[in-house]
Amino acid sequence: MTILGIESSCDECAAAVVIDGRRVVSSVVATQIAEHARYDGVVPEIASRLHTEWIRDVAERALAEAGTGMSGIDGIAVTARPGLAGSLLVGVSFAKALAWSTGKPFVGVNHVLAHLYAPLLSEDVGYPFIGLIVSGGHTLLCRADGFDDITVLGTTIDDAIGEAFDKVAKHYGLGYPGGAAIDRLARSGDAAACRFPSANLYKGEHRYDVSYSGIKTAAIRQLDQFWNPAYERTDANLAAAFEKAAVDMLASRLIKVVDDTGIKTVVAGGGVAANTYLRARLARRTDLRTIFPPLSLCGDNAAMIAGLGYHMLARGDRDGLGLNASPRVAAFKRAASS
Repeated sequence: MTILGIESSCDECAAAVVIDGRRVVSSVVATQIAEHARYDGVVPEIASRLHTEWIRDVAERALAEAGTGMSGIDGIAVTARPGLAGSLLVGVSFAKALAWSTGKPFVGVNHVLAHLYAPLLSEDVGYPFIGLIVSGGHTLLCRADGFDDITVLGTTIDDAIGEAFDKVAKHYGLGYPGGAAIDRLARSGDAAACRFPSANLYKGEHRYDVSYSGIKTAAIRQLDQFWNPAYERTDANLAAAFEKAAVDMLASRLIKVVDDTGIKTVVAGGGVAANTYLRARLARRTDLRTIFPPLSLCGDNAAMIAGLGYHMLARGDRDGLGLNASPRVAAFKRAASS
């Protein structure tokens, strides 16, 4: 089954053609980074307008690179949730119009689940596994028992890890996108230059949860308290120290999940899955099978949408023309302990 995927949840306008949920025959991503860099963050109105201008061309390029027209497409998958409302609506509206005009079945896909599926485009992974989703909008640990069957075990109680990277990078003018800028700078820095406090979540049951508001505030408002005066205060040292604190917090929770569940396969997805230190940190645990997507599939892309959409369409899932976009997904909040 050959699926055309459409992705427009934030600031990447993407389309891809994937066969049988595994073989990526084309993947086109039109990035808006240059348009948002002057603001050090995504401006929703600009993002949705550019999606409107670009989406047809991006889809046509994906079909051309795949060597097929719509006649060779068996179904359409589109990101319908979560994301920026205006951006999502552009992709959903385009997919609905394409489905109506061609008579092809289509299905709305959960963007977060698609990130978890991205590594499975190139790796054979059996269920269950521990999922680690790390991006600018989401940070969660889950048990995956199927392509759309996950149990959230831990999440952030405030900021996502990618959001924390972005805000620190913006405050210090380190570059945009913030996560990539910090990763790049950290490679030439020394993490021992600053020791940020570790979050202590005393209220309720938070064994697998993380919190990034504290170390973000420490980095932006209280840096003098945690800086080692023996080290020069450089952007590289700051980036290395903040990156280590943020990733180590997450890795410690992940190891608890692995040890408690006994599940030794970890699948990571999302933009922060490209982080160099995160990959190296998890590689230290040699008894784990840790699977990351290729760097080209860590960020938002349509191949993961088409891959996940294949399984939904093969199961018989169909959406009608009444499908709407949803900016939030409440199901990704961990259930409170009794």
